[in-house]
Amino acid sequence: MSTDIDYYELLEVDRTADDKVIKSSYRRLAMQFHPDRNPGDHEAEAKFKAISQAYDCLKDPQKRAAYDRFGKAAFENGGFGGGGGQGGGFEGFSDIFENIFGEFMGGGRGGGGRSSVRRGADLRYDLEISLEEAYVGKQASITVDVAAPCETCDGSGAKPGTGTSSCKTCGGHGKVRAQQGFFVVERTCPACHGAGEVISDPCSDCRGEGRIEKTKTLDVGIPAGVDEGTRIRLTGEGEAGARGGPPGDLYIFLHLSRHELFERDGTTLFARAPISFTTAALGGTIDVPGLDKTRHEIRIPAGIQSGKQIRQRGAGMPVLNGRGHGDLVIQIDVETPTKLTSRQKELLEEFRSTETGDESPQSSGFFTRLKGMWEDLTD
Repeated sequence: MSTDIDYYELLEVDRTADDKVIKSSYRRLAMQFHPDRNPGDHEAEAKFKAISQAYDCLKDPQKRAAYDRFGKAAFENGGFGGGGGQGGGFEGFSDIFENIFGEFMGGGRGGGGRSSVRRGADLRYDLEISLEEAYVGKQASITVDVAAPCETCDGSGAKPGTGTSSCKTCGGHGKVRAQQGFFVVERTCPACHGAGEVISDPCSDCRGEGRIEKTKTLDVGIPAGVDEGTRIRLTGEGEAGARGGPPGDLYIFLHLSRHELFERDGTTLFARAPISFTTAALGGTIDVPGLDKTRHEIRIPAGIQSGKQIRQRGAGMPVLNGRGHGDLVIQIDVETPTKLTSRQKELLEEFRSTETGDESPQSSGFFTRLKGMWEDLTD
């Protein structure tokens, strides 16, 4: 069987399929093509290896994301530890059920080793910044409450001077198994709760957890060009793992406060600029202060209408982790005067008396069409 077939095609699912759909399809295909059900059928064996390799990739969010972006090239030259670890031999028909149901019940075999090392939880921190700060970037200081390694027992959970012993119930594996026919059901060990080890004399400070609550201050580098919802990961700054396990990560989610002048869409900045009707008719210039702390001169062409947009190239937001800037778009709003002096009214009346209709072709055309409709109705 060709190894170039798309993983999603192998598992007979769409690229948008969720984990539940992918797993269900894998279970069905694995039972159909397992070598124990097809003795001597080399094509079925090759098919089983291929779908196992595909599932091994797509069940892992990071591997799946890499595959969606780069295809199988993401796993070449050692990427992600090699893409298909399940393609090698088989130990019997119960293997496939152990892979499926063992994972469902809390993880696969794990190589038969002890599962005492448990990674700490990832944490989320929401940080609000201004649009000006998003434009230039900044160094922010945040304070978070996390579960940190216990200094008294050095994260082991055991009282200083003592240690841990292997769990006798699970033999140090952290899981117990029961086979019922073809099915192998794997559960967390009830004695050690999956640690694989037991502590006879726990630390008095952390009560055997190996971690305690702690408040710490962290510096966060925010690059220029970040947007609403941008996520920054601080590796290893999440909760400490239980009993010496590796820590999780801290994710900083950025939120932009509302700006009094600008609105943002990607790298483009938008602003509304009201201008007088004389400026709209005669043309002119207006100055708009930019986030780069410079004034941008916007030229207004004569005869501009409300709603017209003028684009200033390179005056928008910087490209995140890239080069260049977006644009600044000014939407023109022509403002009709509401307070006029006697002289101003006189001048406007004089202007109105000289109008021919050519000065405002849109309104002239509209009233011409309107007149035609009235004539049709009276005929």
